[in-house]
Amino acid sequence: MLAFSERTITVSIDTEKCPQCESKACVSACRMYARGILELKDGLPSVAHLDPEGVERGGTECLACEYECRLRGRSAIAIEVPIKGLPEYLKRRGLLRSDGREG
Repeated sequence: MLAFSERTITVSIDTEKCPQCESKACVSACRMYARGILELKDGLPSVAHLDPEGVERGGTECLACEYECRLRGRSAIAIEVPIKGLPEYLKRRGLLRSDGREG
């Protein structure tokens, strides 16, 4: 599992799915639509060439890696985008389960 933070989001990549991925679409998308912080290292997406501050500074939060991975890859990427006050809003509307998940 690879997880890293940009300014306001957290990107998690299930790297166990990546060896079977032929497209490596996440890396291509990062280069095309963002600043290219994702690179391939030993066939897996990596940000190891940057320190945490470099990842935070270089990440554009464009979500392209998740979209392309889902569309052309192995659905290995999940991006968490926290929205202040959303859990309270969902709870008031009865849309938040007792375990804190939507549904």
